[in-house]
Amino acid sequence: MARRAASKRGGGRAGAAARRGSAALSQMPWSIPVNTDRPTEPLGEEGLAAIHDGAMRILEEIGIVFLNPEALEILKEAGCKVEGDLVKMDREFVMEMIGKAPSSFTITPRNPDRTIPIGGNHILFGNVSSPPNYWDLDLGKKVTGTREYFQNLVRLTQYFNCIHFAGGFPVEPVDLHASIRHLEASYDKLVLTDKAMHAYSLGKERVEDVMEMVRIAGGHSHEEFEASPKLYTNINSTSPLKHDYPMIDGCLRMARRGQAIVVTPFTLAGAMAPVTMAGAVAQSLAEALCAIALFQYVRPGTPCAIGTFTSNVDMKSGAPAFGTPEYMRATQITGQMARFYGLPMRSSGVCAANVPDGQAMWETSNSLWAAVQSGTNMVYHAAGWLEGGLIASPEKFIMDCEVLQQIQRYLQPEVCAAGPNEIALDAIREVGNEGHFFGIQHTQDRYTTAFYQPFLSDWRNYEAWEGAGSVWTVERANKIYKDILAEYEEPPMDVAIKEELRAFVDRRISEGGAPTDF
Repeated sequence: MARRAASKRGGGRAGAAARRGSAALSQMPWSIPVNTDRPTEPLGEEGLAAIHDGAMRILEEIGIVFLNPEALEILKEAGCKVEGDLVKMDREFVMEMIGKAPSSFTITPRNPDRTIPIGGNHILFGNVSSPPNYWDLDLGKKVTGTREYFQNLVRLTQYFNCIHFAGGFPVEPVDLHASIRHLEASYDKLVLTDKAMHAYSLGKERVEDVMEMVRIAGGHSHEEFEASPKLYTNINSTSPLKHDYPMIDGCLRMARRGQAIVVTPFTLAGAMAPVTMAGAVAQSLAEALCAIALFQYVRPGTPCAIGTFTSNVDMKSGAPAFGTPEYMRATQITGQMARFYGLPMRSSGVCAANVPDGQAMWETSNSLWAAVQSGTNMVYHAAGWLEGGLIASPEKFIMDCEVLQQIQRYLQPEVCAAGPNEIALDAIREVGNEGHFFGIQHTQDRYTTAFYQPFLSDWRNYEAWEGAGSVWTVERANKIYKDILAEYEEPPMDVAIKEELRAFVDRRISEGGAPTDF
């Protein structure tokens, strides 16, 4: 296993660059943020019990459609009431199964230094995932995603220390045929990043291929791979009250090999869920809990997280809205319910804006701070998301990472430390009733680390900003992402492992990859 050990050490110039970032900007070091704030819990005991009861009554009285014959047989064996493809579950069964899921777990990527803990007080951020379109300032318009755009966004995912996991494809590389897209794109992700990987549950071939690629990239035996999570999948229910075939199939395959699963209903209040937030959350919980119960029955202890994507629609147009007050409250309520069920939680950093403008940032900031307030553990789409998930943008990615770093700084314990050195009575006594604190030793000893230092924000006054060219935020972000790409170096990978990974991809391509409908 010598080559596996070599692949995990990550030495040399490229390894050092991957650990520290590059000279393109000064960023915070890699760390796992811990959220010690008391979560916002909008529900009293009666409200919590009411939403739980609502979710259970949906499962008991209305039922969930499972369009997967294997899942239907499993649930029938488990004692659930199965009528055609409609399944009804007793709450006792659901709660017994949910009780088997771990409250926290880890995901270990090919670089074990990037291992991430899911659950507890940890909050982790991931890149934008799955938009079919791309926008940047140079283009000035929305275009279809390509492999080049995909690779560049993956490079940003690797570069930024405030991005902890590499979610789905940051933009769909539509120029790769759908039958082989998962192979080439996953190869790119495994080579260009060393962070925790995602597999799409879109047919058995895609899931099985990506699991095998992650196993190869990590240098694991099959037994080592299955001993603990090395990657994860995320699925969405087909709201209202339905689970499709391929996503459940993919999760069953992941569960049987000990990999992590996130179940995230996409419930838009007023469209695919009741117009009230309590009703939308109750429906979302029912859709998630029934799937997690299935996976726990198949393999007790399967690492699972419950996701929330509950927001509202524009009642004038029917278009999805994100980062709204209702979205924030739904996220907080779901966080409260996730703690009630003892499950880690996923939410998202989302907006409805079409370009990286003021609307994009206030909606995304609302979403991200709702994640902090709710006790979210995994924040999907934390950097780069536009147009309700239809556009990925490198400028938006850079702008979002500025916000993510500010959140990480906010969460650092030294910011609110209150010991004698922080109370600083001697410094206050030294300055007294006149003078200032700029020059005293207490300030001089701390001035370089006392406050968050932005890499994108411009704190100069108007005249200085104007004199420097009047460069707007999105223009600065455009330059930064180009600087990062110019200096980017791949994280190290053992040559033999890289060759084995490429050989697997080439073989599967020669075999036709995954079947498609076209």
